[in-house]
Amino acid sequence: MPRDPYEVLGLSRTASDEEIKKAYRKLAARHHPDRNPGDKAAEATFKEVSAAYETLSDADKRKRFDQFGHAGAGFPGGGGGPSMDPQAAQDLFASMFGGGGPGAGFDLGDLMGGGRRKGGHRRRPPEEIEGEVQVPFETAANGGVVEIAVGGRDIEVRVPAGIGDGKRLRVPASATGSADLILTVRVQPHPYFTRDGNDLLLDVPISVSEAVLGTRVEVPTVAGERLTVRLPPGTSSGARVRLAGKGVSGGDQYLAVKVVAPKSLDDAARALMEQFAAAAPQDVRAGVAWR
Repeated sequence: MPRDPYEVLGLSRTASDEEIKKAYRKLAARHHPDRNPGDKAAEATFKEVSAAYETLSDADKRKRFDQFGHAGAGFPGGGGGPSMDPQAAQDLFASMFGGGGPGAGFDLGDLMGGGRRKGGHRRRPPEEIEGEVQVPFETAANGGVVEIAVGGRDIEVRVPAGIGDGKRLRVPASATGSADLILTVRVQPHPYFTRDGNDLLLDVPISVSEAVLGTRVEVPTVAGERLTVRLPPGTSSGARVRLAGKGVSGGDQYLAVKVVAPKSLDDAARALMEQFAAAAPQDVRAGVAWR
């Protein structure tokens, strides 16, 4: 049985959406595979944190989890789906969506409208079963394979490059052994990339001296590269640098520069800044509309 998602994220049950998002980003960044290459424990924790966030960030899933625990949060819609073999449904529910299983305390066949007909004959399986599949951000961007378990068998689902959140994938009955499986893709958020269509945005903090004098920064791409980018002298906070073709499916990656001023200065540093201000006077608000 998966751990309580509130416990995984270190939150109370009254946590706000912003607190949930903040906790996820912190933990996901700490345990992300890019930062912990080859660390299986970190990889497992990253997956657990992502699954907890997926439950608590969805208002409907969070409500069902609060009411019914993992049995209510795991399957899209929480029940009322098409009729199917109860054991196959229970296997699908338990292996794919983290809920139910023998001894879970409810009859999955009744929950999903399944069950036996009179005389003990099982109903015919449906032509289609709907569900959701969690896809890592990088896999959605670059394409690849995710593995799910259906009815006791492992199935590889091919994910095309550039697929977006909410898109649907079909797994044929020949692969599932029962019925076509229609999966709604849920792309997991990334600790530091933000996606806008096929473009990616990456925040890049720089110091005041780097902004004034110029600098070179090493930045990641979603393809796993590390690129060194030159920022010219006089780069201001809010400036954007375009990395052509480094986004999703031919899109671009943009670096959003954020100048970070020191929170405190000693006397020597303050004196130097005062000398700089006197030597390079600047009216940065000249010409603004509200002045």
